[in-house]
Amino acid sequence: MSESVRELPPVESANDVHAQAASWIAERNYADAWEAADQARLDAWLGQSPAHMVAYWRLDAAWRRTEWLSAIRPAAPRRVLPLMLKMAAAFAVIAIIGVAAANYLLKPHDRTFSTPVGGHETISFADGSRIELNTDTLLRARMTDDQRVIWLEKGEAFFQVRHDAAHPFIVMAGSHRITDLGTKFLVRRDSSQVEVAVTQGRVWLDARTPSQSALLVPGDVALAMTNSVSITQRSTHELADELGWRQGVLVFKQTPLADAAAEFNRYNRQKLVIADDGVAAMKIDGTFHAMNVEAFARLARSVLGLTVTDDGNRIVISR
Repeated sequence: MSESVRELPPVESANDVHAQAASWIAERNYADAWEAADQARLDAWLGQSPAHMVAYWRLDAAWRRTEWLSAIRPAAPRRVLPLMLKMAAAFAVIAIIGVAAANYLLKPHDRTFSTPVGGHETISFADGSRIELNTDTLLRARMTDDQRVIWLEKGEAFFQVRHDAAHPFIVMAGSHRITDLGTKFLVRRDSSQVEVAVTQGRVWLDARTPSQSALLVPGDVALAMTNSVSITQRSTHELADELGWRQGVLVFKQTPLADAAAEFNRYNRQKLVIADDGVAAMKIDGTFHAMNVEAFARLARSVLGLTVTDDGNRIVISR
């Protein structure tokens, strides 16, 4: 199927956002004049991302509790103003770190959920939201009256979220943040990328600028890596195939044998090994039980005419 791909620039880190917010606060408090044009620039930056607004509000609150710099402002000559701005920004960051540390010590108890290789578990929360964990998945949940935050440490999970605009449901996957806008969506995290697929409703993938941030709608599949994000469109049927693990099956359509083997290996301790590049590139179709590597091996032998060797811990497929 022909796919349209939308490339997005790198994702902004939380440290970058805090540093920019601190610079804005310092400029607003210590510039000779704060004019309408300056306010317009600040408003534009705040409007680029919810992360900008949150960082600015938190830093501003910390700033208002620290007034020692205000006492020296009237006597400061113009030549030291740039240095003061840098000091102000640094102090604001230190202040917010202190607030964050206090919040960490006082934070509510987080719950950790995990599944083993081949495992599948569904978690239900008091607000009506549900999370299905796929094989070898680890996540941490903070579900309180004020916060709904999930940290996906590894693996794959399908989210069915009860929308609450006043208390957004947020999924953190590495440096990437996904905010629910009333939806059902998949998040998969491995060592190199995060995949987000939307089946119903919308989610907001947070990034540096409006051109980097993305509103994902049904059929959108985003692949977020360290320095880039790309988005493709898939059909409802294709997304249903990708979510076959919810029914315990893996669906392959013209899938390279190496990719199919790698998917099976996520669910089984007995690993499939493809012996050479020629075999790895061969295509396969079919629907298999995720735990039935023997059926996959039989198909490779009988349909593709390949040699299959089972040594207990591995099944090696070769010509």
